[in-house]
Amino acid sequence: MEQVIGASHFGSLPADLRASLCTRARTIEIPAGDTRRREGDDHEHLDIVADGIARVYVSAPDGRTMTVRYCHAGAIVGAISLYSRPFWMPATIECLVDTRLLALDPSLVRDLADRDPRVARVLLVELSERVTGFIAEISAGAFATVRQRLARHLLDLAGVGSMHRSLVAPVSQRDLADAAGTSREVVVRVLRDFREAGLVKTGRSGIRIIDPVRLVGETLWSDEAGPASGLEQGWNPGS
Repeated sequence: MEQVIGASHFGSLPADLRASLCTRARTIEIPAGDTRRREGDDHEHLDIVADGIARVYVSAPDGRTMTVRYCHAGAIVGAISLYSRPFWMPATIECLVDTRLLALDPSLVRDLADRDPRVARVLLVELSERVTGFIAEISAGAFATVRQRLARHLLDLAGVGSMHRSLVAPVSQRDLADAAGTSREVVVRVLRDFREAGLVKTGRSGIRIIDPVRLVGETLWSDEAGPASGLEQGWNPGS
């Protein structure tokens, strides 16, 4: 448990505080495609991703989704629930691959933060990164390359209401072109690149995501393509 905590922002804390955070903590295994939290849930929570990858997405009334964060190992999830009153989940958390979480006791963490400013500072850093990341999402949505947009649309579409373990985006190349605001010819070319890289497989039922972790990497800003705003860590820094 302490190893997982050490990989997060809590890793900056001394050993005794990290050990205290482990009190009443538990490990949760979540299969690929399953949901950890749903939009509208009102339970406070504080998780650390031990391994795997999860996406946080918001939904439109017509069923469309938009991913606002991808959570990798070391990511802290749920800090907002500790202090928002009343609280309800503004988004859904879904695991793209088999994912292991360390679920901390929210009330214990909040009590530690009340007593020790070092714990409070970690939470402030985490919340500050979340605000920065979500603002960066606005820029990414507006200025991302076609390749980035296509990768993100595939990940979003493959997770819409999915109750299956496999990730399949039930979309045609024409529909994907319309969603990403580009031509079908460009979509064909990008999908060919993705297939050759072993990221996706196309078929009659849609586009199957073979390697979601690497496809998430396609959504990130590169040094050449990224905005000149200091967001070197990627499209959603800290995720």
